[in-house]
Amino acid sequence: MRDEFSSRRLVDCAMGRLAADLLIHQGQWVSVQSGEIVPGTDVAVLGARIAYVGPDASHCIGPNTQLIEARGRFLVPGLIEGHVHVESGMVTISEFVNAVLPHGTTAMMIDPHEIANVFGLQGVRTMVDEAAVQPIHVWVQMPSCVPSAPGMETPGANIGPAEVAEAMTWPGIIGLGEVMNFPAVVDGDEKIHAEMDAARHAGKVIGGHYPSPDLSLPFHGYAAGGPEDDHEGTRAEDAVARVRQGMRAMLRYGSAWHDVEAQVKVITEQNLDPRHFLLVTDDAHAGTLVGEGHMDRVVRHAVKCGLAPLVALQMATLNAAEHFGVSHEIGQIAPGRYADILLVGDLEAMDVQLVIVGGVRAAEEGKMLLPPSGFRYPSKYRRSVHLIRNLVPEDFAVRSRAKAVTEAHVIGVIENQAPTRHLRLPLRVQEGLVQIRPDGEVAKVGLVERHLRTGRIQVGFVHGFGFNVPCAVASTVAHDCHHLLVVGTDDSQMAMAGNALAKLGGGILVVREGKVRAAVELPIAGLMSEEPAGDVAHKMSAVLEEFRACGCRMANANMQLSLLALVVIPELRISDLGLVDVERFEFVPAVEG
Repeated sequence: MRDEFSSRRLVDCAMGRLAADLLIHQGQWVSVQSGEIVPGTDVAVLGARIAYVGPDASHCIGPNTQLIEARGRFLVPGLIEGHVHVESGMVTISEFVNAVLPHGTTAMMIDPHEIANVFGLQGVRTMVDEAAVQPIHVWVQMPSCVPSAPGMETPGANIGPAEVAEAMTWPGIIGLGEVMNFPAVVDGDEKIHAEMDAARHAGKVIGGHYPSPDLSLPFHGYAAGGPEDDHEGTRAEDAVARVRQGMRAMLRYGSAWHDVEAQVKVITEQNLDPRHFLLVTDDAHAGTLVGEGHMDRVVRHAVKCGLAPLVALQMATLNAAEHFGVSHEIGQIAPGRYADILLVGDLEAMDVQLVIVGGVRAAEEGKMLLPPSGFRYPSKYRRSVHLIRNLVPEDFAVRSRAKAVTEAHVIGVIENQAPTRHLRLPLRVQEGLVQIRPDGEVAKVGLVERHLRTGRIQVGFVHGFGFNVPCAVASTVAHDCHHLLVVGTDDSQMAMAGNALAKLGGGILVVREGKVRAAVELPIAGLMSEEPAGDVAHKMSAVLEEFRACGCRMANANMQLSLLALVVIPELRISDLGLVDVERFEFVPAVEG
């Protein structure tokens, strides 16, 4: 969002010498900057910005001033998403904005490291260009770790210090994306420190990502490296440690990552200063955005966890604006700031009734009032799934020299959390082939390299999905390198699912009883659809219904599926190079012997 800022014109309007374009009459001003709610407040807007906030703005009214009667409703600053990967919503930035703006989100800090792993710097540049034409403020954090763990996985592209330094000169870049390779920071890796130096010299915020539970010396080393925030905390002690070391603790409540409740206790029970905490989603899929909301959903949840509504709103507005150095533009209802204002009936319910963005009515009663951006991705982004050949059932066989039973290294999914467990479970061996457990306890997971046509396929085992019929699910949303990921109970159907998804050009689908039962097509980089979020959510609902038909009772199973290949979060993951013990950053075999 861009405008022509004129302090003189704003002063003229505030003094009554120039008529306001818009006037909101008699609302309850949620002043996040002073921590109070001020009744009987008028707000006068000139162009895209606020000129006057006070008890009586009648002197700003002219013959063409648009009047909005607040009638005692709360005037809330537009909500700010401080950390999100838009691609995880399975839609483009334009469609993501169309979905979240009616819920009161008027600014986002996005990290497009998903598309960066597929298309590199050009992919980031395209998303920066798309962000620039949105009706809300969308700033971009330049991805820092592509690949997320060098030597442990193969991305479709690589990003290094030169690319980061170039991006820091682009309009719309607000910082360096989450520094996921925390061992590299601690070990003094030249590349990652050069990237952080480039961001620091450009005056940009350095995003953090420290998922390890170890808060001893490695954590202190990571903090010394310069990351200024972190969203990977899951425990109260994680939140305390980050804030004490000068980081902003980002409390995450996405579709599947529910980390607010455990950490918010440091504010409600230990009385830590809430101004150093942010509320974020990190990953939210289309079904959540359409059915439950976005940052309004996070605020509601935080209030249910014990935060006062005003404190929760500070964490979703001004705290984020101050952290990223844009509080002079957004994050509070105050003169000179963009007129991003929500009219809300009840703060605990966060029932957003009217959304004003840059002084324009943008959404009302959940309905978008603005036209679509019209941005379209070039055709090259629709060709991203490259297999060397069709998959066959034998690609998913796991062999063992054991006579009857072997010990397997198994990825243990933890519902509603990003970490996994490194399980060691006995599995039967029959005629040299390792068998899954037919009761749904253990399934196979296969990862097929899809960027460089290497033909590499890795197979392991996963616990937690509950698949108990012959089936397979396949996805090209596989953080962070986004290869083709397949989980199933039958080798033939795993091959069928992978081939069908490659033919679609990417997405997520379910094969059951030898047929594709449901699919979401994601042709843009194998990650995003240009369809409306509601349509994508409808298709995703059918996919999740098929997950349940296969025996899965996990909430947001597709999100858990997408993280099986995330080799920077403990404990055990799979990449195109093998099974990764993330505690030691070493490869381990699928089975012992």
